[in-house]
Amino acid sequence: MAGGMSAECPEPGPGGPQGQCLGPGRQCPPPITPAPWSLPRWRAYVAAAVLCYINLLNYMNWFIIAGVLLDVQEVFQISDSHAGLLQTVFIGCLLLSAPVFGYLGDRYSRKTTMSFGILLWSGAGLSSSFISPQIMPCLEAVALILLILLVPDPPRGATETQGEGAAGGSRSSWCEDVRYLGKKWGTLSCSWSFVWSTLGVTAMAFVTGALGFWAPKFLLEARVVHGLQPPCFQEPCSNPDSLIFGSLTIMTGVIGVILGAEAARRYKKVIPRAEPLICASSLLATAPCLYLALVLAPTTLLASYVFLGLGELLLSCNWAVVADILLSVVVPRCRGTAEALQITVGHILGDAGSPYLTGLIASVLRARRPDSYLQRFLSLQQSFLCCAFVIALGGGCFLLTALYLERDEARAWQPGTGTPDSKDVDSNDLERQGLLSGAAASTEEP
Repeated sequence: MAGGMSAECPEPGPGGPQGQCLGPGRQCPPPITPAPWSLPRWRAYVAAAVLCYINLLNYMNWFIIAGVLLDVQEVFQISDSHAGLLQTVFIGCLLLSAPVFGYLGDRYSRKTTMSFGILLWSGAGLSSSFISPQIMPCLEAVALILLILLVPDPPRGATETQGEGAAGGSRSSWCEDVRYLGKKWGTLSCSWSFVWSTLGVTAMAFVTGALGFWAPKFLLEARVVHGLQPPCFQEPCSNPDSLIFGSLTIMTGVIGVILGAEAARRYKKVIPRAEPLICASSLLATAPCLYLALVLAPTTLLASYVFLGLGELLLSCNWAVVADILLSVVVPRCRGTAEALQITVGHILGDAGSPYLTGLIASVLRARRPDSYLQRFLSLQQSFLCCAFVIALGGGCFLLTALYLERDEARAWQPGTGTPDSKDVDSNDLERQGLLSGAAASTEEP
């Protein structure tokens, strides 16, 4: 009897048969659908604020060395190339943990995973605080407490308004997730939108790393060349440009992220490929801004600041948009792994080497010139020029992303994509049902 009932009452999927008649007075039980997950608006805002605070502390730790770079070089008597290597070592340690936490985030509680990461991170900061006074461990402890108390851990697939089976399918191994990110299941076509957007993010990371590490020193040396400040030959070195550049980065970052996200939201309704096109146009516009900021620095410091701020503003327009691109072309079940891979590739080929490469070029140029403060400044200025070319290449990568975006979105939003027991459905049907726009839809079981 049980076997007959299961044969006549197929397992209902989302939108499967409901109340199908089996005979007089007999009906299949209604399908069991997961209860919708929701969060009060005020708590969502609080959670977003806490996560922004944690991310702010993360970037503050990244660029602590840049704020005291002159003192570090004076104390340890190291060249620009060796100073840049400090940031490379730091990023290298970060890369060891990114794939591990991406794997854990896809399979276990994301809140617990983040809490454990912050605990390790703050422990390392606390250890270094015994060497010199630091406030960062206290701020990180506050971040951990806020995360535990105020940030919820939503069920997987809640943002897609689908159940676990529809959104992500059965759990898979890390190798299977990586294979999915390189090749779509059942096909040999690569997810080129993910590949090209990752290379675009790499170009952004390259320039961001070089600017964040060397721009304060570059601006200080420009100020010395203009006679606005005496050179520093003994620590502690006063560098007001660290504070100015940091404040400029914060303001342009906040404004740029808001502008980029709003532009993507508006134009996505009209142009399906709006997101990569916004990234491409902003990066291609960033390149001349950086170039002008560098070449005008010996002539007028104010114009250099203006173009540098404009370049940072255009660069910041992409950070939220590139995250949307990744979410739209990767199935929910392995988004953490995809993000970890993108971070790893972006840092290995980007900001892990850009501070060292910039410092190395500056050291090589300086060794061939007379030892003067002007030549030191010109060497660092010319080593920075590679950033303008790299960011232009990043814009080209996002133009290539636009060519494959719609195809990869259709595949990523197929129900059960990436699971061995899922069956393909026509991508045109998915588009008609509104899956590409994030609406909930489903297909009937055969």
